[in-house]
Amino acid sequence: MLSGLTLSSEMLLVLGLTTFTLVMFTLEWVRADVVALLVLVALGITGVVPTEQLFDGFAGNAVVAIMATMILGAGLDRTGVLNTAASHILRLSNGDERRLLLVLCGITGLISAVMQNPAVTALFLPVVARISTRTGLPLSRLLLPMACCIILGGTITMVGNSPQILLNDLVLSVNRNLPSGADTIEPFSMFSIAPIGLVLLLSGMAYFHWFWPKLMPSRDDERQIVTPGATASYFESTYGIEGEVVELMVPAESALIGLSIAEVEAQAGTPLILAIKVGEEARLAPPADQMLWANTILGVLGPRERIHEWAQQQGLRVLPKTRNFGAMFNPTRAGISEAVIPPNSRFIGQRVGELRLRKRYGISVLAVNRGDKIWRDEIRGRMLRQGDTLVFHGAWRDLAHAAEDHDFVVVTDYPKDEERPHRLNHAIVFFALSMVLALLSDLPLPVALLSGAVGMLLTGVLNMDEAYRAINWKTIFIMASLIPLGWAMDSTGAAAWIAQEILVVLGDVPIWALELALVILTSLFAQVMSNVGATVVMVPMAINIALAANTNPTPFALLVTLAASNNFTGTANPVMSLIASPGSYRSKDLIRVGAPLSAIFAIVALVMVNLIY
Repeated sequence: MLSGLTLSSEMLLVLGLTTFTLVMFTLEWVRADVVALLVLVALGITGVVPTEQLFDGFAGNAVVAIMATMILGAGLDRTGVLNTAASHILRLSNGDERRLLLVLCGITGLISAVMQNPAVTALFLPVVARISTRTGLPLSRLLLPMACCIILGGTITMVGNSPQILLNDLVLSVNRNLPSGADTIEPFSMFSIAPIGLVLLLSGMAYFHWFWPKLMPSRDDERQIVTPGATASYFESTYGIEGEVVELMVPAESALIGLSIAEVEAQAGTPLILAIKVGEEARLAPPADQMLWANTILGVLGPRERIHEWAQQQGLRVLPKTRNFGAMFNPTRAGISEAVIPPNSRFIGQRVGELRLRKRYGISVLAVNRGDKIWRDEIRGRMLRQGDTLVFHGAWRDLAHAAEDHDFVVVTDYPKDEERPHRLNHAIVFFALSMVLALLSDLPLPVALLSGAVGMLLTGVLNMDEAYRAINWKTIFIMASLIPLGWAMDSTGAAAWIAQEILVVLGDVPIWALELALVILTSLFAQVMSNVGATVVMVPMAINIALAANTNPTPFALLVTLAASNNFTGTANPVMSLIASPGSYRSKDLIRVGAPLSAIFAIVALVMVNLIY
């Protein structure tokens, strides 16, 4: 048992940096990746981590494995593998809602075992949209169970989510600092934790099968998914976007002559300006700096009476028919859609006007939704956050092109072509190859996964630019920058000192009580900081507590890694932030459903880990 450790200046520095990271991740005053880089620089300047090791995290097995997993997932998406899932799910459900929910949760949970959780969620949002359209079930009845089971399914393999991928690197680091004579901890193989993850997933599916009908939100304002043919009623009831498209001509004597689109939109009572025609050139989503001159034609949306009143005030002439924009507004070519801002979006922290979406992509932002709040007026100055829902209008082709940058995830079921279905077999073969190599060969996990990713690149499933865009660089930088903090926690003795003090406070308690305390503490950390941050801080501490208690450190390390994913109650989890807005879930909905599931997760994980290890 460890004893007699005293708090050194290096330990104080590492504990201070850990506390700083926790506070900054919680308050969100600065972006999480910037905070992680700041911690990395501080570790280098103070010499706590040697400079020759400081940047090893960027070349670590965990980071390379995550990048390879992201590329593999993008390849499956690009070839339409997941777009066919909606039909299979509906066919397997056989028209029964409970069976539909179980099939949806089971399939997404199993897929999340081999893909990053946020990526699976983003890929399946349109799939669930299509299911909602065909069945008439509101999204709020489908998204939350699916999201929770995606998180649970990520615990089946060592590549399902970031904490598991990171675990082996942390274990290897701890092994280098173990006291003389102590047994080293064996790294975990690809499917070594599969029995635990499968039981966790089945427990979650059983929970939703039996209790979801009593727990699901039941409100008059439940949001339905939209299709091009049903946008009018949906967006009228949800966002107050109503009326019809009317064409207006700007005569030479109009008060709007010489004004920009932005200046016109800033005036009270202005309808939604969705299209413009200058001379013979017509386009949707006129840019904010587009000037209005004589004989300019506008396509505006709103109640006809209000449009006529506004036109009279501004000296505009109402045209009898939509001759100029009729084809452009055809529902098969353009319409209104919803999209969610994912955690890796470049839109986060920017104002709507700064994005220049109309000029860059030809799509207009009509409204912004955040939780229970909806903004339709003065949205150009609205700062965007992770999980916000944007309401767009534009051509479906332009929307699909804009979505390729992965700055938003479209949740509206809109007409689009699958991009490379002829490469479907290549994607499946190379994905299967990477899984077989990871399971049956002695190759390191990153090499096995990269084999499949490179195969997809060579066969044209993806090109290199698409592979770069598939990687969530924010996640990569957070992980690579925080890995040295985990090393410092162990190498300076800070983790061992905390373990010693915890055992002094708790006294002689059963091993399972120590494990439960660590699971609860890690779960709480995961609520306020990233699961990567919680893993980096808690794994060295858990191993040192196990060593101090003279017990096997393997289950301790694995338990806290699993507990880092035990976050179903808040939008700090990227998966929950992606579905909160489309499903119209309030904080109390997430807590009511997620709190019991978190308790089940902790109990099942504790029992299963100790049964196996």
